[in-house]
Amino acid sequence: MLRTLLLAKIHGCILTGAHLDYTGSIGVDRLLLDTAGIMPHEQVHIVNTSNGSRLITYAIPAPAGSGLVELNGAAARLGVRGDRVIIMAYAQFTPEEAAEHVPTVVIVDQENHLLQSSSQ
Repeated sequence: MLRTLLLAKIHGCILTGAHLDYTGSIGVDRLLLDTAGIMPHEQVHIVNTSNGSRLITYAIPAPAGSGLVELNGAAARLGVRGDRVIIMAYAQFTPEEAAEHVPTVVIVDQENHLLQSSSQ
């Protein structure tokens, strides 16, 4: 049996844009993705703490150091510039792996620049 656990999250991002006419996904500063260990095109869950919406999409890298976090396509209807979001990726683990797993947590500032990264 495999267990699904939080792999990593980028906590407290501020949406910098929402583009309805883009072909889906969420664009995220590549430095934040790399620090969290979230791969380009990996499935992510997005929680908008400003309006309570939740969605599942995939991550695409925005330029490293840009601070960009942008909802695209249909997801753009679930947030507006300035909303605070949490980006989470999950993975499946064997019971043995799960017992040892510690998720990576990336904390950002008001401009989506890296403040700290840790394993809880």
